[in-house]
Amino acid sequence: MIKKNNDNASIQDFIKLNIVLGTILEAFQNEKAKKPAYILKIDFGKKIGIKSTSAQITNYSVDQLIGRQIVGICNLPSKNIAGFVSEVLVLGAVLKEEVHLLRTDDKLENGTLIG
Repeated sequence: MIKKNNDNASIQDFIKLNIVLGTILEAFQNEKAKKPAYILKIDFGKKIGIKSTSAQITNYSVDQLIGRQIVGICNLPSKNIAGFVSEVLVLGAVLKEEVHLLRTDDKLENGTLIG
């Protein structure tokens, strides 16, 4: 779970983030994770390509995830999570122990910039 940082960020910090839309192609349990998590393969369009992540979003079933369009940050450093290299941060609203994935009202092209 992401912890909130109370430090102020500048608009320059925000502009550095590559926040884009992607579609989940595959989802399966990350068996090695200490806390329940899924490994996701996400298509972020022609320019970025397919990236993988491990995400604690287990309030969704695999069937609910596959084909779902999500919002992710694609230019953060990779992170090793239980032996798996996570390349992207999937964004969601955190309520208690659940993460509710962010998405747009309309299906848009993968790789569409969020700003």
